[in-house]
Amino acid sequence: MRIGIAQTRPEFGERDRNLNDTFALLSREAADLWVIPEFFASGYQFARAEEVRDLAEPVPDGSTVRALASFCRDRNCFVAAGLPEAADGVVYNSAVLVGPRGFVSVYRKIHLFGDETRWFAPGNLPFSVQDIGVARVGIMICFDHFFPEAARTLALLGADILAHPANLIIPGLAQRTMTVRALENGVFAATANRVGEESRAEKTLRYTGQSQIVAPDGTALARLSSDRVEAAVAEINPAEARNKRLTSRNDKLGDRRPEFYRT
Repeated sequence: MRIGIAQTRPEFGERDRNLNDTFALLSREAADLWVIPEFFASGYQFARAEEVRDLAEPVPDGSTVRALASFCRDRNCFVAAGLPEAADGVVYNSAVLVGPRGFVSVYRKIHLFGDETRWFAPGNLPFSVQDIGVARVGIMICFDHFFPEAARTLALLGADILAHPANLIIPGLAQRTMTVRALENGVFAATANRVGEESRAEKTLRYTGQSQIVAPDGTALARLSSDRVEAAVAEINPAEARNKRLTSRNDKLGDRRPEFYRT
């Protein structure tokens, strides 16, 4: 299969323009699964609670999911993408998986970062893995990369691919941790980060790019620049993520001793 990552530079609050720019970028190449950044259509740096409420959308009935579904139907592909989700009177930092037949699943970010704790409720749904036919996909969002339990849970649930929408501001950190997450779990990992800056609050946020696709052995199959809007596609064999053997006597998941992992 072909897996793609897109690195975008959204303008805060310009949802329609950001959607159109993203789809134009994705349309340059074909992929079976695209991973695109956290809050790719809304922008990330909120200054007031009213902005959060205004830009949050219901899932699956909001305009962003509908636009993603139309794109996936036209291109016969799947997309994992982040958006602010309005549900039950609160807002979540969420990511959706959408395919040719429409909405597939939603994940609500469990590990909130920085000012996200001001605007969003902590995720209340468990990690899950979706079978899209050619592969099994699990979603994690940005700061989830720092918690090995997130990736390990998805691997134990059978994920071949970790789809990782992000808005990363610490240079090089997630690129290193996600390489390790791929290696220690024997899975493919696709991190889609954004580029550019936002200065809508006291602190300017500078997004670090370097989106990447990593193989189960830790090899980088694609890595983008730190400052350009661009995309990349890599050909992968998901079956490589189903062989967890490290040596003839060792298995990355089978050798776990969870009875000793209590604290």
